[in-house]
Amino acid sequence: MTTTTPPGAADREGITMNGLRLIRRHAAAFGRFAGLGSGVTLAASAALVLLSQWIPWMAANALTTVASTVVATELHARVSFDHGRPGLAGHLKSAATMALGWLLTSAAVGSLAALRPGAGLVLQQTVYLSATALVGIGRYLVLRLTVFAEHAPRPRTGGGLRLRAVYDAAA
Repeated sequence: MTTTTPPGAADREGITMNGLRLIRRHAAAFGRFAGLGSGVTLAASAALVLLSQWIPWMAANALTTVASTVVATELHARVSFDHGRPGLAGHLKSAATMALGWLLTSAAVGSLAALRPGAGLVLQQTVYLSATALVGIGRYLVLRLTVFAEHAPRPRTGGGLRLRAVYDAAA
C-alpha cells in the first residue's frame, strides 16, 4: 500500500524546515551578540576601575565607553553577524545605538529616582538591568536588520551595458 502526500505538503514541510533554520541561525547570532556584549562590558568595567586610579572617573568612563564601543562593533560585525569589517559608517551607526541606549537607561533610572526617591539598591538595579536588557534586544534588532543586514545579491540587468553605451556615446 502506498501513501499519498496531500497537495502542497512537501512545500509546507520545506517552508517549516527553512523557518526552523532561520530561527536557529538568528538565535545563535543573538547568543553570540549577548555573550560578546557581556564580555566587552565586563572588560570595560575592569578597565574603568583601573583607569580611574590614574585619571578622573569621568575621563576614564569616556575612554572606556569609546574603546568598548569600537571593540564591540568590530566583534558584532565579524562574529555575531558574520558581516566582515564594519567600516566607519558601521561604527558611527553602532555608536548611535549605544548613545540612544545610554539615554534610555538613564531615563529609566532617572524616572525611578523621581518617582521613588528612596528606592533601594535592589529596585534601582532591577530597573537598570531591565532597561539594559530591553536596550540590548533593541540594539540587536537595529544592528541585525539595518547596520549589518544581510543583503541578497542583486540580479544583473542590462544596466552595465547601457552605461557603457552612454560612456561610448559621450566619448
